[in-house]
Amino acid sequence: MSAFLSLSCALAPSSLTFKSRVAPTKVAARSSSSFSSSSADSRAAAPPVRSPLRVVARGLEGRPWVQLKDGTPVSGPDLSVVVNGLKFPNPFVIGSGPPGTNYTVMKKAFDEGWGGVIAKTVSLDASAVKNVTPRYAKLKSEDGKEVIGWQNIELISDRPFETMLAEFKKLKEEYPERILIASIMDEYKKENWVEIVRRCEEVGVDAFEINFSCPHGMPERKMGMAMGQDCDVLQEVCGWVHEVATIPVWAKMTPNITDITVPAKACLVKGMEGISAINTITSVMGINLDTLKPELNVEGYSTPGGYSYKAVRPIALAMCMNTAKLIAEEFPGVTLSGVGGVETGSHAAEFILLGSDTVQVCTGVMIHGYPLVQNLCAELQEFMTKHSFAKVSEFKGRSLGCFTTHSDLVVRQREAIEKKRAAKVGLASDDKWTGDGFVAETESMVSN
Repeated sequence: MSAFLSLSCALAPSSLTFKSRVAPTKVAARSSSSFSSSSADSRAAAPPVRSPLRVVARGLEGRPWVQLKDGTPVSGPDLSVVVNGLKFPNPFVIGSGPPGTNYTVMKKAFDEGWGGVIAKTVSLDASAVKNVTPRYAKLKSEDGKEVIGWQNIELISDRPFETMLAEFKKLKEEYPERILIASIMDEYKKENWVEIVRRCEEVGVDAFEINFSCPHGMPERKMGMAMGQDCDVLQEVCGWVHEVATIPVWAKMTPNITDITVPAKACLVKGMEGISAINTITSVMGINLDTLKPELNVEGYSTPGGYSYKAVRPIALAMCMNTAKLIAEEFPGVTLSGVGGVETGSHAAEFILLGSDTVQVCTGVMIHGYPLVQNLCAELQEFMTKHSFAKVSEFKGRSLGCFTTHSDLVVRQREAIEKKRAAKVGLASDDKWTGDGFVAETESMVSN
């Protein structure tokens, strides 16, 4: 595997013909997967009608909220989005991590109204996953009242693969119309990736997100970020998955890289239908100046972890913007899921304006709870109403065209100044004054 620090990986032009993994309905998209007849019958049944919930998210009293029925707002602009043939009732998706770690919490997410759930990352051999406690640390404001950043050293799922599969199956039987995405990761072995894909499809998940980006623990086993920083490995693993998957596949990118578009392109030329960006940023939360020990601290020691929440949003926006421009220019039809520091509907609007189809939230749920989605939907609707947008698709990518190079900014500013000067040039000589235009001619020579 080549080191990826220089981002010198050369990618040949794609001659790939994309698989038809996009369908008008989820049932059609999974038609080539094998299911038991009882499971298929269960999923074909009409979903139960669920009453809208109203539980105030922690710390969000006073913020706008909207009632949700199966993820759909009972009033206001339409928030539904169709992504790779899958219909999400709203664009807010639980990001892979603790909020999607088991059946109970994923069920809670669906009941509260989240548009989709990406489960915590699974691998074939969960026995190799050993977590420690504590495994989180907060960066707070100077007065200690506000969480600005969040660090974690949590690993992927430590639950048996068979257990997670059974819970995926149960969720899809109970919520046949809701979007459940399996986050997957494994070692550099083709047979492992093929088995994970096939077995997850058998229980009815709607799509995959490949975790090429976990920055701690897993890279020690040449997984996660270690794969995401190597173009050759990315292309090979994406190729393996593309060969066997019959449902959409997103590749989740690491931000711990020089130019995110290079690994993103490596994945897209191998047929991935979507990109998720970004995962957490490698970080050290700090040093306790009383004990001289690092934070977070496990038996007096620590390790760099993944940094998330509000502080990373500007970085995530920049990386999503660059990825969206790549998609628009070279891979039209590919989708983007924006991730990083989303806590309000306004934050989500920024990601969508920069080309995201969906917006993932993980740390925000850990801080505020699952009812946060009611606030996110209401605030996004307020933004849409302000600008007279009836659907999310009407403003997706609207701000992308405002980004250019610094040298182009210099040219644009010079042209604007010259145009302004020309408008203020005034009269060349006294014989140019007129009676009817006297006031306007005077104004043309005023400097402020």
